Amino acid sequence: METRAKVWITEDGKPVMGEGKVALLKAIDNEGSLRKACSKLGISYKQAWLVLNKMSERLGQDVVITIRGGKKQGTFLTDAGRKLIREYDMRKQLLNDILYDETLLEHLGLHLSARNKIPAKVIAIEKGDIASRVKLSIEATMLNSLITTEAVEKLDIKEGDEVFAVVKSTEILIGKKGFKK
Repeated sequence: METRAKVWITEDGKPVMGEGKVALLKAIDNEGSLRKACSKLGISYKQAWLVLNKMSERLGQDVVITIRGGKKQGTFLTDAGRKLIREYDMRKQLLNDILYDETLLEHLGLHLSARNKIPAKVIAIEKGDIASRVKLSIEATMLNSLITTEAVEKLDIKEGDEVFAVVKSTEILIGKKGFKK
């Protein structure tokens, strides 16, 4: 048995994009042509234009631009289209991290083994658009943790905060005492 979830991006409560629409945008980005993207995905050209127009309408800005004639003709993503893909991918990854994260049990009231929970102090934060690097000091040692900027903001992590590092085989997570959702 397994758990599954789907991600949608909405604007004002109306769906803008899910897995199929992000696949269309990625295919357009890879092919540089709406016709080729449609062929690759097995959807009609007309249906794809309807989808793209609805996405642009809901966002209030174009997600693709079409250039006709010349050597550089084709259909290409706008900055808004690329940002939409990044947002979708980030949120999908965040959801997957939550679904498959063993530390989720702690958030449900269960406790972690003390062997993988290390008291630490935040000494620097480098915020990025999607991910932030948090430098932790552990007695005579320092660790780096790469977490989403959203997590930094939700946990309200600031330099000088006392936190604990949770070591997984592929990453270092951060937790904070007294954090309330």
